Amino acid sequence: MFSQDRVQLRTFYRSSFEALKNGLPLEPLQALVAQVVVEHPEYQLALENADSAHKDFQVATGESNPFLHMGMHVALREQMVADRPAGMSVLYRTLCLKAGDPHAAEHMMMECLGEAMWRAQSNNTAPDEEAFLACVRRLLA
Repeated sequence: MFSQDRVQLRTFYRSSFEALKNGLPLEPLQALVAQVVVEHPEYQLALENADSAHKDFQVATGESNPFLHMGMHVALREQMVADRPAGMSVLYRTLCLKAGDPHAAEHMMMECLGEAMWRAQSNNTAPDEEAFLACVRRLLA
C-alpha cells in the first residue's frame, strides 16, 4: 500500500472493504484496512461511492476526510506491530489502558501523528520520531 497515488490508495480501501463484505480471503494489509473501515460505519457510505476516490475533502468547510482519518488508524497500528519508533508499543498499550479501549487511544495519538506529519511536510524532512514519542508520552501524563 506504499503509493503516492491518492486514487490507488483509496481504491485499496474500497476493495478491501468490499472483499470483506463478500467473504473473500484477505491479505494481511487488506484485513487491517477492512477492520479499520468496520470500526468507522460513518465512513462506509463514502467508500461505496466510487467517486470518493477522486474527491477533494474541504477541511475549511468542516468536511472530514475519511481516508485520512482511517489512514492514520492504519499507520498507528502498523507502528505498534513494528514498535517503531522504538518504545511505541509499550506507550500504546499503556494509553489503551488509560483511554479504556484501543480505538480511543488511537484517536488521542492521532493528534501527535498529525502534528509530526505536518511538521515534517512543512520542513521538508522526515518525521521527528522523538518528538512524536514525546507527544504520546504527554498523553499519559
